[in-house]
Amino acid sequence: MELRVLQYFLAVAREQSIVRAAESLHLSQPTLSTQIKNMEEELGKQLLIRGTKGSRKVTLTEEGMILRKRAEEILDLVKKTENEIILSDSVIIGDVYIGAGETDGVRLLAKTAGKLRKDYPGIHYHISSGNGAFVTEHLDKGLLDFGLVFGNPDLKKYEALKLPMKDVWGVLMRSDDPLTQKESISPEDLWNQPLLLSQEQSDGGPLIQWMHQKLSSLNISVAYNLLFNASLFVEEGLGYAIAFDNIINTSGNSKLVFRPLTPTLEVEMSLIWKKYQVFSKPAEKFLQVLQENLEE
Repeated sequence: MELRVLQYFLAVAREQSIVRAAESLHLSQPTLSTQIKNMEEELGKQLLIRGTKGSRKVTLTEEGMILRKRAEEILDLVKKTENEIILSDSVIIGDVYIGAGETDGVRLLAKTAGKLRKDYPGIHYHISSGNGAFVTEHLDKGLLDFGLVFGNPDLKKYEALKLPMKDVWGVLMRSDDPLTQKESISPEDLWNQPLLLSQEQSDGGPLIQWMHQKLSSLNISVAYNLLFNASLFVEEGLGYAIAFDNIINTSGNSKLVFRPLTPTLEVEMSLIWKKYQVFSKPAEKFLQVLQENLEE
């Protein structure tokens, strides 16, 4: 399977039309159709559902949707590899790819990037947000240099640099809610209340243990991935979001208030990367400066 043909396939998926894709690629329609047909024969699977005679629109089969996702990952990795090789001389110019969940700990990475900016303005950063599963999956595929994760990382697969800060769990609620009168929130305060819970916590873990309730017994009204989006649901009265502190601004005239949990529930965080990773020069310099900052 050639990279060129993968690019052709993605053009068809994007345009939803072989005719329009051929125009964007500056190919004839029969040439593009033949390339896609050859790919289907090579894989032994139908990738596109062609429209009827009166319609030129094409849709992806299930196998076509799988190929689209993998083709995007493959071509992104090829581009990243090409850039690293092209820029592998003594000049430190290029990209650093970081994956992280929503946490104030990202501030430390931002400070490191800020410190590097004066001496190495040619370093560019790509920040991908997602939960722990997203971060480790993209690390394993080589799409990220580093991942910021919570808890204890798998040291059989990754090198890890423990960061000095911890995230504090608490409850994000409306400022007019009666629970704002309390300085901290206990498990009993949340029993039978509508909760907004991170999707990453839906399989259990320290937070569910803190609740002293089975997950099935909790009233989870919303499962969220990004806390900002969840905070809008809290504002509209959908319930209490259990989340980390210092992510949503609750100062000034904010309609929201944050209260920590009691007993206190904290989580450590680490920057991780694949074992035996060969870094690009920008990634290597980023890690070096971050380690120096931590030692200081």
